[in-house]
Amino acid sequence: MWGFWETTLALLIPATLYASWVDYAQRRVPNWLNAAIALAGLGAQFAYFGWAGVGAGLLGLLVGFALLIVPWAMHGMGAGDVKLMAAIGCWLGPWLTFVSFAAGALVGGLVAVAMIVSSGRVVHAYSNLQTIRTKLRRWDTAFGEYGGARTFGNTSQLLPYGVPLTAGMIGVLLTYYAGGWLS
Repeated sequence: MWGFWETTLALLIPATLYASWVDYAQRRVPNWLNAAIALAGLGAQFAYFGWAGVGAGLLGLLVGFALLIVPWAMHGMGAGDVKLMAAIGCWLGPWLTFVSFAAGALVGGLVAVAMIVSSGRVVHAYSNLQTIRTKLRRWDTAFGEYGGARTFGNTSQLLPYGVPLTAGMIGVLLTYYAGGWLS
């Protein structure tokens, strides 16, 4: 029987893979794509679980949004990444959204380290981390453009964060579906 999780696998994985490809190619995730993912998730929640499912989807949206809104406000990532995580939350609900974010953050950290080492920018990365540390010391600079992701110029490479978010989400979703430790 085709249930909610089969529908989620069939629709969410291709949609987020497409969002990741667009993020990688254009360094942005379009609003229409994030909206379509979110609306489809809420629609699937309603179709399978009624209003309780919509409630779970909306809580997932809020969790996904809340987890990344501060890094966005600090100029550490793009708004499309925040909206993508919120859209994923519509499908996964609050707990799996949180776990998916954590997995994506781990993947993102590993990818960032690999990018830094492979490009020979370890010294630049250390210097940029010192700038970020300085940025975080004062409230007025913490949320200013100073030390934001786009201000480092050629001393860093921007990581399209939709890619690790999607990788983390796929890993969590497949683990949950297979009856792994998340279920």
